[in-house]
Amino acid sequence: MNRTPRTSEDVAELLTGLKAKRGYLLPHHGLMAVALPDLLTAYDATYTALTLQDRTLTLYQKEIVWLIILVSTGEAIATHHIDRLRKGGGGDAEIAAALAFAAWADGADRHAFVDRCWRPHLDRFDVVGSYRDGLETLRARHGTMPWIVEIGMAAAHQCHRRWDWVGEHITGAYAEGAEEKAIAEGLALAMFPGGVPNFVDACDVWRELIVSGKVDASAPFRAWAEMTGQGGFDEASGKS
Repeated sequence: MNRTPRTSEDVAELLTGLKAKRGYLLPHHGLMAVALPDLLTAYDATYTALTLQDRTLTLYQKEIVWLIILVSTGEAIATHHIDRLRKGGGGDAEIAAALAFAAWADGADRHAFVDRCWRPHLDRFDVVGSYRDGLETLRARHGTMPWIVEIGMAAAHQCHRRWDWVGEHITGAYAEGAEEKAIAEGLALAMFPGGVPNFVDACDVWRELIVSGKVDASAPFRAWAEMTGQGGFDEASGKS
């Protein structure tokens, strides 16, 4: 795949193979095949590792998280995840659940508004508790596993840079017994639709939760969090 296609036949052969592997094609596949074949190779390997390989999340669990992310970001073209959900044993009920959770995540800004602008008048009002009560009502109605909801909501908030809510749901995922690798997998899924920089910042939110003792991390994750020098180029160059 690294070889630059020279003829129409080369392009057709390359894309036919890619379609056979994935079951579909998107416009950027062809462009990368023609102009950036080495990037297509790297992209395909990344997408395969991210989405197609089995890790901690089952196909069913993974696709619920995916659909929460995709509804939250308005990613209309990614309908293959509906098919993957069905292959994992899900259906319309899970799609309805993902829609409800994504919509509730968008409503977090309204909770933040009340907390930010009306706090002097609402000194006894629990904004996070209000948000949590509504989310639990939705979760119970749809019967979704609590830890899957926490991971999906963290990923959705990551896409929109709602860092306080990302931290709230990472903490919630720990409280609900989610495996740390499952949390990592869920946040990583949002890299493509939500952007790599947002994934970077979400990882830093998680790291700070570990360092501050707000979550009880395992030894490998604590070792990651406590390692110094993770502030990027600004820190390395003394500009931070």
